[in-house]
Amino acid sequence: MADESIHDVVDATRRTRLASERTYLAWWRTALASFAVSLGVGKVVPELTGGSSVGYKPVGIGYGLLGVAFIAFGFRRQQLQEEAMLEGRFAPFTRGAALAFAVAGVVLGAATVVVVIV
Repeated sequence: MADESIHDVVDATRRTRLASERTYLAWWRTALASFAVSLGVGKVVPELTGGSSVGYKPVGIGYGLLGVAFIAFGFRRQQLQEEAMLEGRFAPFTRGAALAFAVAGVVLGAATVVVVIV
């Protein structure tokens, strides 16, 4: 019975660490998507349309910076989560981080709509 209990703890720890790794990779996937949107909005669309790139470039830069923020925050979050796991606690996703990413998404989404309409 004791062996099963130890096995369960090891297995749970393994699953938790693998879930943390998948979450970290999700931050990377989201960053790569932001970089693709950045390239598309800031470089490809203006060249394809032959129009001015005045509004597109700042929006593209914004998406690129958002991608950088995703990678930086994802790394920091992974480190905090690992420290918390070693100490037997949980590191929650903070309200401030959620708000910052929400504001960035709303601002960039609105800017994209404006650029497309104008």
